[in-house]
Amino acid sequence: MSKSKTGGCKGPSGYQKRKDGEGRSCVRYKCSLINTILDVLHQRPGWVEVKEDGEWDFNWCDVGWLRENFDHSYMEEHVRICHFRNHYELTRKNLMVKNLKRYRKTIEREAGPLEAAKCDFFPRTFELPSEYHLFVEEFKRSPGSTWIMKPVARSQGKGIFLFRKLKDIMEWKKDGTRSEEQKDEAQVESYVAQRYIENPYLINGRKFDLRVYVLVTSYLPLKAWLYRDGFARFSNTRFSLSSIDDQYVHLTNVAVQKTAPDYDPEKGCKWQMKQLRRFLMAKHNRDVVDVLFKNIDNIFIRSLQSVQKVIINDKHCFELYGYDILLDRDLKPWLLEVNASPCLTASSQEDYEMKYRLLEDTLHIVDMEGRLTGTEKRVGGFDLMWNDGPVYRENVSFETPGNPHLAANTHLGGANNRKKQLRQLLKSFPGQKKI
Repeated sequence: MSKSKTGGCKGPSGYQKRKDGEGRSCVRYKCSLINTILDVLHQRPGWVEVKEDGEWDFNWCDVGWLRENFDHSYMEEHVRICHFRNHYELTRKNLMVKNLKRYRKTIEREAGPLEAAKCDFFPRTFELPSEYHLFVEEFKRSPGSTWIMKPVARSQGKGIFLFRKLKDIMEWKKDGTRSEEQKDEAQVESYVAQRYIENPYLINGRKFDLRVYVLVTSYLPLKAWLYRDGFARFSNTRFSLSSIDDQYVHLTNVAVQKTAPDYDPEKGCKWQMKQLRRFLMAKHNRDVVDVLFKNIDNIFIRSLQSVQKVIINDKHCFELYGYDILLDRDLKPWLLEVNASPCLTASSQEDYEMKYRLLEDTLHIVDMEGRLTGTEKRVGGFDLMWNDGPVYRENVSFETPGNPHLAANTHLGGANNRKKQLRQLLKSFPGQKKI
């Protein structure tokens, strides 16, 4: 890499190491987003922003930049970038389902149907137009059911609609059945048709889903961290299946809900994850809630394992995923989608503070400064969930008759006393600002 053009870093590469064990004195970063992440980077001690074509050590880029530049970039050993090259294997709706289906078949072949049933956490899904005929067969088996159509590569609720009649999706009819005139028209956008969860768990009559953050720092071996904080996103209108055209009833995306006539930006439509967990504990009991959160953990691990062999692992890459999960009336969690670029723009002050903490802790784990030993099981609000195998809490186990088992090292919705933990973890690093 050529000499830094920022003027803010000394040394031939601008990434000068202090004496061994003391971390680095300067990290040059690029950031293509103008939201919370830029604030976090600006305020990180010893980090200097690089403009335009300056050489960089760390790049928080969008997926468009990645697509255009990754294959043509030479990266030195220490360089880090915030996406894996083919992240879309998990984050495009059609590819996520394709990989999960294949993974389930492999598990069934190798470990049997009971183990494979642990992968049954995504609704029946078909890609259109390519699987139109398969979809029609399934559609006719359950007349009157509600289905949801989602474009495979859009976000924030754009292009989504519900339907109960085949005539509503005629334009996605498989190419082979289209007329010559239709074939000459522009190719229809790829969608997934997904069985709509008609019995969602409701709070105060409203539907909600969960946004949970998982950080992957390696796929080979798989190393994944789960953040303690997250939130539930509520619809603005009471749930009903009698109005399938009302987006304010069925879509929980903040981008959709904030356009509702009676939306209150201060109040918003979010609960913090710890608030939701407390609510569920009060309404049900600890055992029921523990099983629910264990099943949510299972979704994270299985979904990551489903793409472990197809994601191009690269030591320069990490990824902060935003998982969207829906609970049904029986407290069964369903995976709706995984986002490679979860929204980092805050919808309220509380939301900003949570996302700021999340991103700050992400940078602690990526560890450009070289402060960690690599053996940590917790860094700030992140808990190490998988490290080439399950990670367990220290000195904690649950025993049931004939079935002693260790407790997973996950604390979703639990206490997040990250300040104290980070003070202890980073106290030996002299350049660290007060947290």
